[in-house]
Amino acid sequence: MTQTRLFTAKQGQTIFQPGQECPGFLDLTKGSIRVMLTGASGREVVLYRVRPGEVCLQTFSCLVDGHTYGAEGIIEADIEGTLIPASLFRQQMEADPEFRQKVLSSVALRFSEYQQLVEDVALTNFDARLAKALLRLADADGTVHATHAALAAETASGRAYVSRRLAAMARNGVVEQLPDGIAIMDKRALEQIAADPR
Repeated sequence: MTQTRLFTAKQGQTIFQPGQECPGFLDLTKGSIRVMLTGASGREVVLYRVRPGEVCLQTFSCLVDGHTYGAEGIIEADIEGTLIPASLFRQQMEADPEFRQKVLSSVALRFSEYQQLVEDVALTNFDARLAKALLRLADADGTVHATHAALAAETASGRAYVSRRLAAMARNGVVEQLPDGIAIMDKRALEQIAADPR
């Protein structure tokens, strides 16, 4: 029987892409994977991130239904984990109640995140979406190390619109645009923008 094996990958690597078959279930112990969709226009959107203890819905769908990947997985921070081959994954889901519960609980959480993404895109104004992204991506010093294009992918929008709204926030003293990112200058004001869906 094919056994599990240690799996590692470095920041910036693409570990899956549309049309690729899934080699198995990756149980992460370290790092982060950004899962993205790219439209025919070239516009990108971040669907979710996979961190230790979490399930990639793309992988889960591939393993359960035999689909190929429909999105792209990019290593955001160096990863380590255990790769469980597809056949062994299905056996564990059937025979190991604890493993099954862990996977299904993570899938349920991921679906709630999807629901939030749809709600944000459909029902929340852009400034609130951008403010949420800035707060989510900020490091301990309040700096967001992301390009305008990356923020467009985070907010399901266009880069030019992100640039305009960041400029407006900068004029109001909420953020400061840096050569390598964005500094949050007034976190309280940014939190108020994020909390207002109108």
